[in-house]
Amino acid sequence: MNECKPAVLLVDPLKSGEGYKKAAADMGLAVVALYTLGVRELNARWPDHTDGDDLSLYASDASEALAALGSLDYEIRAVVPAFESAVHLADVVADALGLPGNDVSLAWARRNKAAMRAHAAGAGVRIPAFRRVRELSEVPAAAAEIGYPVIVKPTMDAGANGVTLVRDAQAAENLRIEDENGLFSWPDEWLVEEYVRGREFAVNCFSSDGDHRVVDMWEYRQPDSRDYDFPLWDNVQAVPEDPDWDRVAEHVTHLLTAFGVHRGPSHTEVKVNARGVHLIELGARLPGGPATDQWEQYTDIRPFHDSLQCYLGRRPEIMDKPIGSRALFGAIAVRNDDAPGTLVAVHGLEQVRSHPLVDKVLVSYEPGDHVPVTHEVKTIPVGAWVSGPDQQTVERVLAEIRATVRLEIAPDPH
Repeated sequence: MNECKPAVLLVDPLKSGEGYKKAAADMGLAVVALYTLGVRELNARWPDHTDGDDLSLYASDASEALAALGSLDYEIRAVVPAFESAVHLADVVADALGLPGNDVSLAWARRNKAAMRAHAAGAGVRIPAFRRVRELSEVPAAAAEIGYPVIVKPTMDAGANGVTLVRDAQAAENLRIEDENGLFSWPDEWLVEEYVRGREFAVNCFSSDGDHRVVDMWEYRQPDSRDYDFPLWDNVQAVPEDPDWDRVAEHVTHLLTAFGVHRGPSHTEVKVNARGVHLIELGARLPGGPATDQWEQYTDIRPFHDSLQCYLGRRPEIMDKPIGSRALFGAIAVRNDDAPGTLVAVHGLEQVRSHPLVDKVLVSYEPGDHVPVTHEVKTIPVGAWVSGPDQQTVERVLAEIRATVRLEIAPDPH
């Protein structure tokens, strides 16, 4: 008789960790948490990361992880990638333990952007033209082959960290990307790829035994028609009547199959133009905020419970029943697009916080803090999540917030 405690292994339960830990407790499962980042870095950035863990482990690769799991008094029943850094390791560990997961032979292609591009090209998936380089000094030659403008991005990061639009040859020669931009570590290779113009969508799905269901999609909208490297400005949940909905949904479900996604949540970013739908990135994980919070509040989706059901090898109800949404959603990023400087004040916050259709306000800086130009998620000064009865209302509230909030920043001296 097996007396080990039934448990779920959460890999890097950081930003979404609390939700997964609560869902595991609801389902009678202990939480064994595996962290792949260094303890010092974790304690500095996520000091409460072990809250809710029944057992916390630290390992940087599969062999270390499996060795640590070998003598535990827990019966691991599911392995869950709870953060971008976990999507490869979680499937390797699940496969080694004989547990439900995604196609392990394609696990690296679901994590490393260069491998993702290479597999997509072999599978006949429409992607931007690309080159892989080891050093930023190689960007000008790669970009000249592709044609300007290009996007330069690290192959192993997230949150738009290090993603840079390079408009011309002069910009390529002068390219500098600061090493503190890395969310995980300074990259050892970069992707140089064709800049694709068009509408940009993020598509959220759940998969069970190879079946895929699109649960929602969001359009990334920009303030004007200029080329961009940071997609977050106004995010608006799309509606099924959108003229691009059907072809985007069909394409993304095809992508999930092509990349061996059999189960669990996914977050796929694509661009759409007259040439078709182009893969930008596929993430075999839950999306970040605000989607999971708003799903829990306004829909029948239980993101963390439904995800756990998938990884346990079960079919969650959300695969077959109506979404039951009671609102449409949007999010806003109030960026610093001008120049770095010292924050003097953020005006209009109280009015936004008291707005009846604003669900959450996020403020990243306090007066006196240095505020860089916004190029990645972690440098957004102010964000807000909104909900409303229809898309028009959501768009109106986003415009009201943008008209209300003002960043007062004293520019750095030249």
